[in-house]
Amino acid sequence: MERAVIVDVVRTASGRGKMGGALSSVHPTDLLATVLAALLERNGLDSKQIDDVLIGCVSQVGDQSTNVARGAVLAAGFDTSVPAATIDRQCGSSQQAATFAAQGVMSGSYDIVIAGGVESMSRVPLGTAAAGGTPNGARVRARYPEGLVNQGVSAELIAAKWGFSREQLDGYAAESHRRAAEHTANGGFADEILPVTVTGDDGATTTVDRDETVRAGTTAEGLAGLQPAFRTDAMAERFPELGWSITPGNSSPLTDGASAALIMSETMASKLGLRPRARFHSFAVVGDDPLYMLTGPIPATHRILERSGLSFGDLDAYEVNEAFASVPLAWAAEFDADPEKLNPRGGAIALGHALGSSGTRLLTTLVHHLEATGGRYGLQTMCEGGGMANATIIERL
Repeated sequence: MERAVIVDVVRTASGRGKMGGALSSVHPTDLLATVLAALLERNGLDSKQIDDVLIGCVSQVGDQSTNVARGAVLAAGFDTSVPAATIDRQCGSSQQAATFAAQGVMSGSYDIVIAGGVESMSRVPLGTAAAGGTPNGARVRARYPEGLVNQGVSAELIAAKWGFSREQLDGYAAESHRRAAEHTANGGFADEILPVTVTGDDGATTTVDRDETVRAGTTAEGLAGLQPAFRTDAMAERFPELGWSITPGNSSPLTDGASAALIMSETMASKLGLRPRARFHSFAVVGDDPLYMLTGPIPATHRILERSGLSFGDLDAYEVNEAFASVPLAWAAEFDADPEKLNPRGGAIALGHALGSSGTRLLTTLVHHLEATGGRYGLQTMCEGGGMANATIIERL
């Protein structure tokens, strides 16, 4: 069986997901096209050599409708013979895209494939896809008669179950910003961020090459003044045990961004004279309790360790998506994880969570971190809407 390797992986900076954000004027197909075109240029490839383009995107409506992956392929100037598909596994959409891409290479279905993701939360706000509709029909409602909850309430349930205080949540969030700000100041993200040129209404251009969401100087004391974001009277009555500690400060911000990985067989990389940077070692995907929703990374990590033959101690870094501070904290408690190896460059609380892009954004950061530190194995895992999670282990080459 062929080994699937990562030859290149890049991301845009994170822009605030609101009008006026650094990337809000860029259409998502154009944002993603910038990343796709760069992968070809950086590696001297012709688009006709690409067997497929698999892209994660969560809110597939409006500017992100009608197969945004195909639109981006055309926008990037790829030959019309290159196909593309858009994938929705909620926040893990582009991680799943990378998994599908690697599995296609390993099975012999692909020689070269691009996997990535995009989300413009300024142009397609969170919740737009469900507006005017009812995602769950009668049979789901019958199974969960009290009703499922939004992710913020799920994050509160996790905080209560694991006994995390508001101080712990805010302290974790502040550390995420500290790490990201320090890494930004040291130029550590320069190799992983692809600059994006933005043209304003007046024709003037600016270059976006830094994460707009990182707030240097963030402290737990400063975050303590923020009010809970998800408490309602109805939820407080239903869950009287909750402390209501999840705020905008210890949650990931709404974000615009795109990312992508160039994945191919080891044989093809050798044939083209391209250097593999990492290989896909193991994969896992699980379902979990849809009420708690965000605990999936725990069983996903157990499963991938069982399948990989590796022990937890073999891992040199772990990227656990910081949708909310309670998610990586619960995961870390389960595995007694080394806090220095957990999101060492900061996580989504600081770097943003452009939903469909986040999977390959984490992959980008993980590859670059392993290269910078000489680490061998890295784990990436992502909580997902509806109570699911992906896990991936890569090996630096």
